[in-house]
Amino acid sequence: MAQYQPTSRRPIANVFRATAHAATQWCVRHHIGPDTISYFSIVAAAAAAMSFWRAQNHIWLLFIAPLFSYVRLWFNMLDGMVALATGNASPRGEIVNDLPDRISDVLIFAAVAESGLMHAGIGYWAAIFALLTAYVGTLGHAVAGRREFGGVMSKPLRMVVLHIAAWITLACLLLRIPAAIGWLSIFDWGCVIVIAGCLQTIGLRLKRTMAALRANS
Repeated sequence: MAQYQPTSRRPIANVFRATAHAATQWCVRHHIGPDTISYFSIVAAAAAAMSFWRAQNHIWLLFIAPLFSYVRLWFNMLDGMVALATGNASPRGEIVNDLPDRISDVLIFAAVAESGLMHAGIGYWAAIFALLTAYVGTLGHAVAGRREFGGVMSKPLRMVVLHIAAWITLACLLLRIPAAIGWLSIFDWGCVIVIAGCLQTIGLRLKRTMAALRANS
């Protein structure tokens, strides 16, 4: 039987991928499977979520919360690299790879929503649109045989927006100036940007999926 190869792979910058080459070889040598790495991504996301959630009382957590978010992304990348390196890529593996991502998105955005540093409703809407963005991508894979990764608000950029919002908020708190623009906090504006970007991303992915369906019909 031919070895399974994923039909769609998330585009990742070479400079980011290069950081995991040594770790990939280490995991292969020590028989650490991609599923285990996927579960570690949830642990990293939980650490980020806990940091965001408690940041109002311990503002230094705003510095490290984004770092845990990037560790989550790094594990998300590493699991796929290990799966390909060990020949363990499979349809089941794609599910195990994708489901922790969705759990991680909810953990992080829900924690930001409940941090006391923003309007909770806006944070939860950001979580919902993050899930919808990923859903539309996987829907394209299901109906057209090709997962769509296009659009401005990809998973990494969502974490970058939260990173910027966290560090600006931290700077404002340290300088004792309002961490807000108008009636919205910096985190509110960050989540508004995420929601707007998700709307653009959802629209683009749906458009490309529909075009693929027309081409295949």
